[in-house]
Amino acid sequence: MGRDVASATISGEDRRRYRDKVRRCLDVLARMLGESQFEFERPHIGLEIELNLIDALGDPLMRNADVLKAIADPAWATELGQFNLEINIPPRELGGAGTGALEAEVGDHMNHADRRARELDGRLLMIGILPTLRRTDIGEETISSNARYKMLNDQIFAARGEELHIAIDGPEPLRMHADCITPEAACTSVQFHLQVSPDQFGAYWNAAQALAGPQVAMACNSPFLFGHRLWHETRITLFEQATDTRPDELKAQGVRPRVWFGERWVTSVFDLFEENSRYFPALLPLCDEEDPEAVLDKGGIPELGELSLHNGTIYRWNRPIYAVVKGRPHLRVENRVLPAGPTVVDVVANGAFYYGVVRMLAEEERPVWSRMSFASAEENLHRAARSGMDATLYWPGLGEVPAPELILRTLLPLAHEGLDRWGVDPGRRDRLLGIIEGRCLTGRTGSAWQIETVRSIEESSSVTRHEALRLMTRAYADHMATGAPVHTWAYGL
Repeated sequence: MGRDVASATISGEDRRRYRDKVRRCLDVLARMLGESQFEFERPHIGLEIELNLIDALGDPLMRNADVLKAIADPAWATELGQFNLEINIPPRELGGAGTGALEAEVGDHMNHADRRARELDGRLLMIGILPTLRRTDIGEETISSNARYKMLNDQIFAARGEELHIAIDGPEPLRMHADCITPEAACTSVQFHLQVSPDQFGAYWNAAQALAGPQVAMACNSPFLFGHRLWHETRITLFEQATDTRPDELKAQGVRPRVWFGERWVTSVFDLFEENSRYFPALLPLCDEEDPEAVLDKGGIPELGELSLHNGTIYRWNRPIYAVVKGRPHLRVENRVLPAGPTVVDVVANGAFYYGVVRMLAEEERPVWSRMSFASAEENLHRAARSGMDATLYWPGLGEVPAPELILRTLLPLAHEGLDRWGVDPGRRDRLLGIIEGRCLTGRTGSAWQIETVRSIEESSSVTRHEALRLMTRAYADHMATGAPVHTWAYGL
């Protein structure tokens, strides 16, 4: 949701006021778009990474508040679960000198935070789902001590009127119920931000949607949940289910889910904010004092707080962002499909691939979304989440094609050209995209390494599944500390 909220009791009048304020904000956004209020020069990028805390055994460490205090850096914040942290890397120009320093900067942040965590008998772990999580680790008592998380939990369950039912198929299917949203805390992701101009927003959002499936196929890192081996990127379906405000009856009526791929290609950022207002009731109906129309009439730039807060409770895999920075409004596409990890260089390589390909797709004369159904893009995402590099994906002009072949033959050349257009140094470009190529050639993603390593442990010893997951998690943390990309990791301990 992006901001803290105070604990409050919500009335029907609060909801009516909030709905009206969101609609007024939407009207003001339309005016700003029509009046060309958005200045745009060189695009900036941003990065958020969610992480887990583990103890010496590899189990979750429920001490994020203590670790955050020890880190003592405003770039770090708590996340939903007491075993989660998040870092926000300052924005920078894409293709400028700042992008060259990104890997070193993130690495320095991670090393500092990990040293502080070790002083409290913990370690940081970048991974899509912490493999050693058990159902006993997921409860309302493990939600971080922040009023916004408690309020969000209460509002989701008030809307549902019943427990969550999580059902995930896979090699070892999982069925469970939960009486709080903490299963969502199992999902730790990376968010890539890209500032775009209003007139280009629709093209970049559509391009990011089309790219979601291949992204997940080559970067999956979440095969285990509560001891079960499930999808290669289990985080996708878990997140969709863990924040679902709909009981079965509303699902049957076609009510949209709050974790949403969407249902159509768009022409403007306004389409997405308007859908949010039209389809989704408020979860956190908290109004600001700002009168957005009055601010705009006086020549100011309104914050549109209610519109932004509402947008923050609708979890699109590619989310539109409106923000005011240093008194200037801008728009961003927030790409949310990828898991965290396995290493800093893997994350930066994933970003290089995304930024390069998305630019080329957005600027094609005959864009991919004019040749591909929206349903096919969504199906690609779920195919990739289920099977990772073993997935078969649809692409216009190619038909059904293995994910590694699509990435190697079609998308990586686009990524190279796109990074050239952004002005990225060729040596850095080749090194980062070489990591993506290495994953495709070896088939070794974070998920593949986890699955094969657990299999190796279980075949060579008589340990329980949980102990095998602990051993694998500790080995993963050791590999992560070396900084070597995952496609170079040897299977096993």
